[in-house]
Amino acid sequence: MSEPFSVRITVRGYETDTQGHVNQSVYINYAEHARWSLLRAAGIGQAGLVGGGVGPVALETTIRYRRELLAGDEIVVTCSFLWGEGKTFRIEQTVTKTDGTLAAEITAIGGLMDLTARKLVPDPRERFRKLASDPALFGL
Repeated sequence: MSEPFSVRITVRGYETDTQGHVNQSVYINYAEHARWSLLRAAGIGQAGLVGGGVGPVALETTIRYRRELLAGDEIVVTCSFLWGEGKTFRIEQTVTKTDGTLAAEITAIGGLMDLTARKLVPDPRERFRKLASDPALFGL
């Protein structure tokens, strides 16, 4: 199995709370940044999604915090899509300091919404495969 897609991020001071560590809501931003970076790397932009009449939707997100992150920390955020049968897919992500310390694990359930019908498309895997210039980044 190949390495998951990843992006590097430097923790910014304004992302920290009164204890000096990254505020819990910022982890969602890190995860979203990695997801959209993966889509762009696979050749899918927001205009392409809208033009295709679809948009990704988050249905559930779970974050397991392992170690604190502080301003200035360099981190790597991974992103792997896992496909099953049906209308949803799972995204597994890690947030790791560049020294190898695991800071968080993020698991999300998503779908691909038909923007006209306002319902999930029946086979998001096939839609992503058709939209992407590099579907291998999605594990397809």
